[in-house]
Amino acid sequence: MFIVENYSIAVLFCVVTMLCWGSWANTQKLADKNWRFELFYWDYILSMFVFSLLLAFTMGSNGEQGRSFMEDIQQADSSNLMFAFIGGVIFNLANILLVAALNLAGMAVAFPIGIGIALILGVLLNYMLSPVGDFTLLILGVVLVMIAILFTAAAYKKSGLAGKGSVKGIVVAIVSGVLMGIFYPFVAKGISPDFSFPEAGMLTPYTAFVVMVFGALISNFVFNTILMQRPFSGLPVTYKNYFQGSFKSHFAGIIGGIIWGIGTSFNIIASGKAGFAISYGLGQGATLIAAIWGVFIWKEFKNASRLTNFFLALMFVFYVSGLLVIILSK
Repeated sequence: MFIVENYSIAVLFCVVTMLCWGSWANTQKLADKNWRFELFYWDYILSMFVFSLLLAFTMGSNGEQGRSFMEDIQQADSSNLMFAFIGGVIFNLANILLVAALNLAGMAVAFPIGIGIALILGVLLNYMLSPVGDFTLLILGVVLVMIAILFTAAAYKKSGLAGKGSVKGIVVAIVSGVLMGIFYPFVAKGISPDFSFPEAGMLTPYTAFVVMVFGALISNFVFNTILMQRPFSGLPVTYKNYFQGSFKSHFAGIIGGIIWGIGTSFNIIASGKAGFAISYGLGQGATLIAAIWGVFIWKEFKNASRLTNFFLALMFVFYVSGLLVIILSK
């Protein structure tokens, strides 16, 4: 199977993760305007699963190192498979709740709470699982990124783009952040620390990714079905509505799932050299990418005040500084 051989390549893979995690949601804009997120999400998650299998039978099965996908999944302990599966279930619920929180409370409230909690909790838990890198520098990098997120919130609040805050939205964002912070350690728990010579019973990153996405897919029949029937906002939608969607709308979800799949698989593959804490921490720099889309592509701050632009400038400075410190922690 393909294995990252050095730290520089691992960092490059994490940068790809940032780009993908910060960009996949933009594919919703490619769909028809009346195409609901709940319907978009089905194509998104189905394409993720197909992509994970394609990756497992190509990059995960060719080469002289490690184990091929079929060999690996046949020898895997049920407990390690279950860890990856549960990680996928937790991720799926966290992702759905984050989007719901954004709709309820707006980005200025929901995003700093959700992603902030996920970043801190995820890095700490992953470091406890696999203590790779200088802990002091890693925490400093996380703090700098958190400050950047706060400046993002300040910019949105000052610009008037933020939605009306609500107690429900804040609660949903908190729950989402906690879940987003703990899903990755579950997946990492079952992965062999040595990718070149994986331990018996443990998983290669490719097998873990497939099982994780399978968990997300299976759980979606519960979580997303409930959300379709009882949405946080808007009228209920049905599976009949899904099959009435245009090719354009379905294709948007498929592209979104592939983009997310590339980012997440690369992040797990990179963890072999970077460590889970650094890999996850760099990946959560996706907020920076999302901000770049909003500022430079969608022109969300086109008529912003000088103070708003000042907050945005500080956001970019602190984000880049934080990511560099995280990279230097190893």
